[in-house]
Amino acid sequence: MKLISGSAHPELAKEVAEFTGIPLTDVTISSFPDGETLVQINENVRGQDVFIIQPTSPPTNHNLMELLITVDAARRASVRSITAVIPFFGYARQDRKDKSRMPITAKLVANLITAAGVNRVITLDLHAAQIQGFFDIPVDHLSAEPTLVKHIWQELEGNTSNLTVVAPDVGAVKLAKQYSQSLKAEFAIVAKHRTSATTVEAMNVIGEVKDRDVFIIDDMTETAGTLCAAAKIIKENGAKRIFAGVSHAVIGEMGRQRIKDSPIEQVITTNSTPVQETDKVKALSIAPFLGEAIVRINSGKSVSSLFDIDLTTR
Repeated sequence: MKLISGSAHPELAKEVAEFTGIPLTDVTISSFPDGETLVQINENVRGQDVFIIQPTSPPTNHNLMELLITVDAARRASVRSITAVIPFFGYARQDRKDKSRMPITAKLVANLITAAGVNRVITLDLHAAQIQGFFDIPVDHLSAEPTLVKHIWQELEGNTSNLTVVAPDVGAVKLAKQYSQSLKAEFAIVAKHRTSATTVEAMNVIGEVKDRDVFIIDDMTETAGTLCAAAKIIKENGAKRIFAGVSHAVIGEMGRQRIKDSPIEQVITTNSTPVQETDKVKALSIAPFLGEAIVRINSGKSVSSLFDIDLTTR
């Protein structure tokens, strides 16, 4: 087995390599003067099972193209199989036509990855689980739930009897319900109205949050508009401590400022993309999770037990 890191998130790739005990393959990634990407694999990989670790996070187009070029380099080096490890799958939100004459870009990207020569994809918390069906190759769809649930359980010292898990919008209802069941907590929904791409107007809360700890859960955030609008109305409805959790935090300066000014005590996320931590933003490493999945897949073992959550240890 060979591990190859793209340039999108080398820190995560190094952590995965340390966990698996397999050193990263020597690869040179550079650019021509006109911006074209050049990838050269500097080791013999013939007949090997290759895992390429490259989230397609911002700059999305560059990182996606680099992934495709790295896959092509590996395929032409006569590897046995290629697995694309994409912790964060860019373009996942464009998974349907919600207006006339719009593309379904998630399907296009799936086609590109398959056409480049990828045999299997490992990814984490797709924006819509149905995107797995856009691929004509096996997809191992992992979840950040075990990582985030264990952390919030520890933050509350195992006492979730006064906890409400909140979906910040209708799209996150299924996810929030799943987390509430894992934490044995109550469940609520915030109805919202998006006024633009960067601003959200929260409307009301369906469920009980008064005098309770609250954990807002979503799959990703960029501007933190949805999280912070939900936190504001939840606080106005009498909530005590407010936490938030997202699988992917592609947070810019606007998002960090909004979180700083919000009633949220802490935003918990993973390092599926490079994350700039702050007093209120904490990134948990998923390297052991990814590393274990890679080892099991390479040895033909099941990955389903990775989704088990053990909260029995007090």
